Amino acid sequence: MSGFSEKGKLNGQKETLANPCYLIKHPKGNLIWEFGYQQSLADIKGGVTFYSSFHKNMKTKLTEQLNQIGLTPKDIDKVAISHSHDDHLGNIGLFPDSTFIVNQLEHQAMFSDESKAAKEMFEIYAVMEKADTVKFDQLHDVFGDGSVVIKSTPGHTAGSSVLLVRLEKAGSLLLTGDLYTHSQARELQTVPSFVPYKQALRDSRKAFEALAKKENARVLIHHSKVDFEAMPVFPKYLD
Repeated sequence: MSGFSEKGKLNGQKETLANPCYLIKHPKGNLIWEFGYQQSLADIKGGVTFYSSFHKNMKTKLTEQLNQIGLTPKDIDKVAISHSHDDHLGNIGLFPDSTFIVNQLEHQAMFSDESKAAKEMFEIYAVMEKADTVKFDQLHDVFGDGSVVIKSTPGHTAGSSVLLVRLEKAGSLLLTGDLYTHSQARELQTVPSFVPYKQALRDSRKAFEALAKKENARVLIHHSKVDFEAMPVFPKYLD
């Protein structure tokens, strides 16, 4: 975990991370937020080691989970991501008929000449270039009633975002994307050494914490195994 703190706070530590996708069901349609690694990973027994010290594996494919609750990719009306790294958009290419909601700076980066030149990565989501697309700057109200709102939080990438979901019984949830990257990040306020916009990240965190306080929100750190395991076990859900 050493790279996840520019000040060495995590040197020598190891951590098991989660990498979830979220389905939000609304009377006006279904939204998936975040898309994990490509589901072909589930076909590789034992998973894959990469960058020498990281390992990833997957037990169940996203499409299989959707099938368990009677859905297919064509039943997903809207798709959105916190940012365009491969562990957050791996399966978005399965949803070319969905409306793609994305921060305009993130969209610009995804479909730049530089990104297209990285063919192996670009092919994961290339089909979304022709998808019906809604681009936003600071804020986007997904269903127009304030129940699901995407908010810009630059830092991890130029167009990173978080998701606010206001549920009738469970209250407000804030899904962090990689504003915070692991279970200790919020407590220790660690800034990964690889983040390109460090001051922007710090500023975004201040705005995020103010929003969390205002909403009295439950914060779900995207890669926190603790936060993930505290959620209802699929196919159960919060409402």
